[in-house]
Amino acid sequence: MEYAKNILETIGNTPLVKINKLAAEVPGLVLAKYETFNPGNSVKDRMALTMIEDAEADGRLMPGGTIIEGTSGNTGMGLALAAIVKGYKCIFVLADKQSKEKCDILRAVGAEVIICPTAVEPEDPRSYYSVSKRLSQETPNSWYVNQYDNPSNSKAHYESTGPEIWKQTEGKITHFVVGVGTGGTISGVGKYLKEKNPNIKIWGIDTYGSVFKKYHETGIFDQNEIYPYVTEGIGEDILPKNVDFDIIDGFTKVTDKDGALYTQRLAKEEGMFLGNSAGSAIKGVLQLKKHFTKDDVIVVLFHDHGSRYVGKMFNDDWMREKGYLE
Repeated sequence: MEYAKNILETIGNTPLVKINKLAAEVPGLVLAKYETFNPGNSVKDRMALTMIEDAEADGRLMPGGTIIEGTSGNTGMGLALAAIVKGYKCIFVLADKQSKEKCDILRAVGAEVIICPTAVEPEDPRSYYSVSKRLSQETPNSWYVNQYDNPSNSKAHYESTGPEIWKQTEGKITHFVVGVGTGGTISGVGKYLKEKNPNIKIWGIDTYGSVFKKYHETGIFDQNEIYPYVTEGIGEDILPKNVDFDIIDGFTKVTDKDGALYTQRLAKEEGMFLGNSAGSAIKGVLQLKKHFTKDDVIVVLFHDHGSRYVGKMFNDDWMREKGYLE
């Protein structure tokens, strides 16, 4: 009989799906690595499991322990699923810009959720980085995941996502495009693909209000680039250790409005009910089209599921309030 011994065995081996209408003007074949097929509905299931298994192996995470992490929601979901199967407790710290659905989903899988303000400096004691660190110091038998600097994050994508894409495209991939947040996906997949073929181009999708694009191009960490933005799951006001800038060939920035509108368009024109960062990613592919030729195979990774954004990008009242719809 064919069955998984538990839900964690269903992580990975997600399909590649051709983008049709939205990629009509892009030369080459545009394929989506459709990560919402993971059991927690996001790419983060992969690295959540690897980070937990590595922490178990070297004794950072002990039996009956508490997993503590600052998350925009999806890493929390992956960690929570693994915690349920393996017998851990979870405390997750989220910024107040994250959707209500994300908080509700994390509570539904048994996690404790703490909300912090978005519009504070990373070093501020109220920031979700600071609060998660403090909780890990105060909570007995706890482990602070720190997905931004945890090398198991990019390792997971080097070992699973990258090889899957290479195999599924039969090595014909020419460009990999993905939103950058913690940097684990772009760095892990990028490292694997460039080892297979150094000519493959690795493009990051950034957002306005984030430091990545300017830092990559100039080596300057510019505080003036940092301001609050709406797009979830990509961009950063810090430089995570998981972002390997040497592997990345370039960044393109997508506006909050375009990210939101293209999230809706993916659902209405491709039947792809996906998260906010997928809208930014496909708009990024369109912005990069002059870099592609008709023989290219472009793989764009779609991170998560539309159910997490029903009150936001899929709510026309919210879209009008933000000025994204007439």
